[in-house]
Amino acid sequence: MAAATHDLRAIAERAVEMVQDGNVVGLGTGHAATAFLHALGQRVRAGLRVRGVPTSEASADLARQLGIPLTTLEEVEAIDIGVDGADEVDPRCNLIKGYGGALVREKIVAASARRFVIVVGPEKLVPVLGSHGNLPIEVVPFGLPLCRRRLADLGFTCKVRMQDGAAFVSDNGNNVLDCVISPPRLERPEEVEERLRAIPGVVGTGLFLGMAHTVLIQEGDQVVVRQHSES
Repeated sequence: MAAATHDLRAIAERAVEMVQDGNVVGLGTGHAATAFLHALGQRVRAGLRVRGVPTSEASADLARQLGIPLTTLEEVEAIDIGVDGADEVDPRCNLIKGYGGALVREKIVAASARRFVIVVGPEKLVPVLGSHGNLPIEVVPFGLPLCRRRLADLGFTCKVRMQDGAAFVSDNGNNVLDCVISPPRLERPEEVEERLRAIPGVVGTGLFLGMAHTVLIQEGDQVVVRQHSES
């Protein structure tokens, strides 16, 4: 974990440079987001004034340890900038997220942000979404049987994510289905998202389409900037 945080220091620092004094900042979850939180905490201790909206209890706990003041979506009208990692990034800056289990809160924060910035290493870049073969979907526990049947009808093989010998439970009290994408690609992610969201019991999917404004990619010690494209 410490090594991953160290390796992502350049993109974390670049993302912090985008944060202005007085901003409300969306705080992501995962390795890359942790690197950003540490960099942001250093700036806060040096005098930068921000308020953070965390996407998970883990991020909230780390922010408190680092001295980053927290707020809620109820207390602010919008988030000035959200910074998070991703599990896959395609050439149009569409994403798959949710391997860490915080996908629904991450999507809410991303949708609330005037600017949504993604920080990743090059291994997260894919030619087509689904290349890593997994799409997380958050599901209400009562709806698990129906959701699994409907997903099977759509051609997805799904398994309930487990943690410590029991079904994983998100911060929202829901379960996560990890859906195998076979062949590993989603040619029409917008259509897939529409079909998945129509299933009763599905709270949210790991597809983040058209949400990221900027992607910062760490290539060695260099930072490559990719901007969202509609093409």
